[in-house]
Amino acid sequence: MNKATPKSHSSHWGAFTANFEGDALVVQPFKDDPDPSPILRNIPSALAHPSRLSKPLVRKGWLNDGPGPDDRRGRDTYVEMEWDAALDLAAAELSRLGGGTAGQKPRGEVPGKHVFGGSYGWSSAGRFHHAQSQVHRFLNMAFGGYVASVDTYSTAAGSVILDTVVGNSTRSTREGNWWEHIRNHTELVIAFGGLPLRNLSVSPGGSSQHIARDSIQQGLARGCHFVSVSPLDDDFSAAGNATRIRPRPGTDTALMLGMAHHLHVTGQADKAYLARYTSGWDVLRDYLEGRADDIVKSPEWAEGICGVTAGEIRHLADEAAGKRTLITVAYGLQRAENGEQPVWMALALSAMLGRADQQGAGFTYALGSMGNHGKPPLAVPVPTLPQGRNRSGDYIPVSRISDLLLNPGTTYTYRGEERRYAEINLVYWAGGNPFHHHQDLAKLSEAFTRPDTIILHESVGTATTAHADIIFPATITAEREDIGASAGDPYLVPMERLTAPSAKQGMTTIFFVPLHNDLVAWTCSPKDAATVAGLNTSMQKPNAR
Repeated sequence: MNKATPKSHSSHWGAFTANFEGDALVVQPFKDDPDPSPILRNIPSALAHPSRLSKPLVRKGWLNDGPGPDDRRGRDTYVEMEWDAALDLAAAELSRLGGGTAGQKPRGEVPGKHVFGGSYGWSSAGRFHHAQSQVHRFLNMAFGGYVASVDTYSTAAGSVILDTVVGNSTRSTREGNWWEHIRNHTELVIAFGGLPLRNLSVSPGGSSQHIARDSIQQGLARGCHFVSVSPLDDDFSAAGNATRIRPRPGTDTALMLGMAHHLHVTGQADKAYLARYTSGWDVLRDYLEGRADDIVKSPEWAEGICGVTAGEIRHLADEAAGKRTLITVAYGLQRAENGEQPVWMALALSAMLGRADQQGAGFTYALGSMGNHGKPPLAVPVPTLPQGRNRSGDYIPVSRISDLLLNPGTTYTYRGEERRYAEINLVYWAGGNPFHHHQDLAKLSEAFTRPDTIILHESVGTATTAHADIIFPATITAEREDIGASAGDPYLVPMERLTAPSAKQGMTTIFFVPLHNDLVAWTCSPKDAATVAGLNTSMQKPNAR
């Protein structure tokens, strides 16, 4: 049997080619990727995995009793339905809640003020079949808007504090060419939270070249000293000879304060840099000296909290002051109460060292958290699908989903502004599984009992599908055409369909398009979807800056 010509495709774990040899799908990483992710080996098993959804499902309690709050969500049974019947049920419910009136001049309140548009990305590396873009586009068209979410579970505390004290956190996170600087210039890397290569396997939209391992190895060969500050040794797996400092979990800020105090009292803080580029040094200085609370933040004080000896803290501070030093902070440090503090203090510690005008020195956030951070920024943006205008104007921080559903009408504070939770009748979710990443699953399960209706698009059974009322099965990327692109990657990758959708899948992409006052269901094939997106599927590499 002749082998089929390999087809290009992409995933969050990297670009690859694939072809069938007999009944087996054989995956080969992109030829220019120096360190391909081993997770690519999981792709063939996804085609016919037992958890795949095959036909639309409707929760039995919702079908029998109609929409409304229901504590049976999460433990109810489901009825398998044909596509036309399930689409009719969904369209009728959307119309009942105000869908289909977006084309008219709004009278009073936008219906979407009572709709939460749930999505958290990660559903597909493809730009057209990006579920978050599609569900928001649909809700803007069908309802005139929706209650949105902002920030991420990954880095909300870190990004919000950096927005406040530095500037745009996205730019400060993504626009430094740190891996090249580490290879060529940095003399000391202090990695709070380590630089775990396992995290660097993945990037939203794909990563054609995983360069972290080689960059670290080349930096080591040049003489760069790496210090991993983490209780876990495998948080820095690329360099066996890295120095390991193991503080108690959650005490990184105390260690940084001890270093900062030593720099201050020994005169090694760069006061000229602090005076020119920062504000608030006098407040931090007084805090280090204990003027406000009578607690001197000395290395001895820090030792009692973090468990790292005062001698180690002094030695690390002295080395940092004498070298071209890069301080990095991983996402994990801010995923806790007061999680903004280690990010903020690491930035302050870096400012005390000065030298941020030198390549390879200063502060960076999230290096080692995702594969494309630390690469050269693109000269042109990646293609995206227009989402229309959200006339609702309402949003919540993404981690407050439970609070939104459980506490309609109550107030909360976000970025210094007092806001009020909307009353949500409909949750429409596509892309992501909130029961995988939410911080309190019991609370989230209770919250999902409150809406009238929950509609979900998903390719596999998850804890979230167990809480939905209407579930539409979705194809996976291997079963459709698309184009892969990432904000931090220089390649546009044609995502050729590797195999036909399962006969049980029925349709691939579902849109509810408002036509006059009615909701019309429209389905499109993978080939049609790529055409609608207007995407050029030839391999292209935009210039990087």
